[in-house]
Amino acid sequence: MAIVDYRGHRVVAQSIIPGILQGDKTESLLYGSVDNGKKISWNEKFHLKVLEAGKLIHIKEHEILDGSGNKVKMCAPVECKGIVGSDDRYYMLDLMRTTPRDINYMGPGSRLCVLRPELVSAFCQVEALERLKKTKGEEETYEKSLSQEHLPMILLNPNVFTDFTVAGEPEEKLSDEELVRKAGQYLVEVVLPKFIQDLRSLEVSPMDGQTLSEALHAHGINIRYLGQVALLAKDLPHIWDLCIIEMAVRSAKHVLKGILRETPDQDVAGAIAHFFNCLLGLEVVTASSETVPQILSGPEKSEVSGKPPRKASGKKKKGGSHMALPEKANLLSSSYTEEVKQIDSTKDRFKQKRVPYVDKISEKRPSYTTISSELVWSDIIENVKLKYQFDLPEDARSRVRKISTFRNLCQKVGVTLAARSYDFNAPAAFQTLDIQDLHAVVKHAAPACADSHDLMESGKLRLAQGKLSEAYELFSEAFTILQQVCGPMHREVANCCRYLAMVLYHAGDMAGAIMQQHKELIINERCLGIDHPDTAHSYGNMALFYHGLNQTELALRHMGRALLLLNVSCGSDHPDVAATFINIAVMYQEMDRMHVALRYLQEALKKNERLLGSDHLQTAVCYHALAIAFNCMGAYKLSLQHERSTYNILVKQLGEKDSRTNDSAMWIKTFLKAHAEKQIGQQAVNVATAQKAAEVLKARSDLVQVFQAAAGGTAGRGVISKAAAAAALMGDVVPRSRGIDERGARAAAEVRKKAAAKGLHVRPQAPGKSVPPLNDLLTLINTGLVNATPSNGSAASNSEIAAKGISSQVEPDLKHSEPKTVSANGAAELDSQQPDSIILTETAGSRTPLGLGGGLNLPDNKKRRPKKIV
Repeated sequence: MAIVDYRGHRVVAQSIIPGILQGDKTESLLYGSVDNGKKISWNEKFHLKVLEAGKLIHIKEHEILDGSGNKVKMCAPVECKGIVGSDDRYYMLDLMRTTPRDINYMGPGSRLCVLRPELVSAFCQVEALERLKKTKGEEETYEKSLSQEHLPMILLNPNVFTDFTVAGEPEEKLSDEELVRKAGQYLVEVVLPKFIQDLRSLEVSPMDGQTLSEALHAHGINIRYLGQVALLAKDLPHIWDLCIIEMAVRSAKHVLKGILRETPDQDVAGAIAHFFNCLLGLEVVTASSETVPQILSGPEKSEVSGKPPRKASGKKKKGGSHMALPEKANLLSSSYTEEVKQIDSTKDRFKQKRVPYVDKISEKRPSYTTISSELVWSDIIENVKLKYQFDLPEDARSRVRKISTFRNLCQKVGVTLAARSYDFNAPAAFQTLDIQDLHAVVKHAAPACADSHDLMESGKLRLAQGKLSEAYELFSEAFTILQQVCGPMHREVANCCRYLAMVLYHAGDMAGAIMQQHKELIINERCLGIDHPDTAHSYGNMALFYHGLNQTELALRHMGRALLLLNVSCGSDHPDVAATFINIAVMYQEMDRMHVALRYLQEALKKNERLLGSDHLQTAVCYHALAIAFNCMGAYKLSLQHERSTYNILVKQLGEKDSRTNDSAMWIKTFLKAHAEKQIGQQAVNVATAQKAAEVLKARSDLVQVFQAAAGGTAGRGVISKAAAAAALMGDVVPRSRGIDERGARAAAEVRKKAAAKGLHVRPQAPGKSVPPLNDLLTLINTGLVNATPSNGSAASNSEIAAKGISSQVEPDLKHSEPKTVSANGAAELDSQQPDSIILTETAGSRTPLGLGGGLNLPDNKKRRPKKIV
């Protein structure tokens, strides 16, 4: 069975049962009712088969009173139909209520608000365990919970809380009602908080409306609880925005369907384009309404009842051939009605004279031109309030992401848009020619293969245990079964290929992993679409496998594709985008492009702190990645600060005894040791450089004159002229200095005396130095004029000698370490800690890395010159 939605109409399609189109239908009915319970058919042989199937879906056998007061035993909803086909097989139809009603929705119009089968299955298992605990001990309960055969059978009555009369003892009826109430409470009190917890821990990470619906259904939550999910997840900005967009899009879908039902074929494209422009929040004047009198624009909301048009009546006015107007007559002002009557009377008056312009006016006034942005959004807000019990925020229009919203709406309605760049700030972003097609949207329940599902679950367990060979055999067997049952192009087949690729990747077979991952990518693109989040994740996994083969450039191209698809489906503010940034940073880090890697890591840290919070585990991952990056660059102080932030988050979330917390503590010790070794090595280098400089000065007396001239000159505040030093070292003539300007010195002294006499604050003048500072000597030698810098190996011995004496002093007190505030732009502190071989800025022709905005660009080279230390 399938449901087909097209142009606002819904059709239920099902396969033709053999013999159903022949003979009298009432004679072939053996089970159920066709007249809403007035007469209920029953057959013992049919009932036994239904009873056997009902136990599998937790339906209880119960008694129902028909219209005559007769008791009938049933194990199905009353409105079901059981017939025998001409092939002597048993068939059941109309099984919409195989699960009980949702006790949380008992108002008018909620007759079909039933619980999902996933929730009923989970509730029955939990209820069976609770009953087992009451009768037997907890140890025996745990042992029997592993085998479902020993659990008591929990069955629910689908006909309680309905218009049908349930027969039986009063105690039994109360027990059935209480069990259904308990199932509804289990949904609100247990399942919804558990789902929010999974969202916070990123065990469930929906990216668009489709993946959000799948996640809700997998947990047994109906879409009508979307408003409650939004309220519970208000501290997660990406989930809050996603829920608001999904509720607005679903409400906009119903509004658009009502418009399409009353729109003729020739105006469908124009109606869709006009509705999309109104959804953007723009007051649009279509091309057709420009030639029509101003009355066709419709009245404002303040002039009428304040409610938008819901649907049209489909009736035409007498004497007119124009499009049917909306059903709510209060939407039409009196001036509109009078003008329409005048046009109709004018047309009747000049009908014999065949005046053509009157016909053109009546033809150019389709009903959708009366729709405005205010009417559309007022109807959306009302629909969200009615269906989801949620009040849209005042800034709902501005919070809506344009590309993601229209992608979601087009998928739900079946609209195909032209591929071009749309200006969403234009008065009319969508034109009639942009609507290329309107196709039917088909929904159906895909049957699942139980054998392959069990094999894949066993394979996941073996993979988690590290048993790669057993996992590969299980996944291969599941892959064979799925190909025979579902065919090669199926979503579950792609899922199996992904796990096979993962097993081969951990086994070291990169070529085989890439082949299986490529299969998954092709299947996802064809079955789910090129812009589906699963397709984006396929590109990301492919990039990781290419990176394992040291094909980093190809891996970065796949990562760029994954990042583009993620931005289309969920926007830039999502934890998966931050995770992709971390993966890209790791690739740039191995390419020795550390500053590009730092920019990705800093942006990922900002996103995770904004979306998940500063104490989230994913934020700790970002801090640890930044610590590793700074360690590779030699900035041990910054790496130590970031790793301490990681440790504090892990202690708060996981505790001190967790393995990940202990790993972070070991990293802190490693960074402390590296920082101490760097300081010891730097001191050894300074001593060696000073000795070398002293030897050079003793051998060359002309250099002493250069330093003295630099120290005594007016422009030399401890700064040595590199040109003079270079000339002296090369044996050239030392260039003359200007000497000391005695008149200027005396004038400055007089000014200082007068200022001091008046009581003004005078900055003390530094006394002249006969010998330049040691830092200037070190700077002069390190710039390459004297090749006396020792290698890293020469300082290793000094660091090893003092390591034992320093280790006891730098050992951190991990239990009482206070969290240090580390700015995301930690690279600004890097200049004083850069190793000798790092260039601090990119070249002038380097382009902005993929996914990072222009605000993250480095300064221009004219403003900030690159510093290179050799």
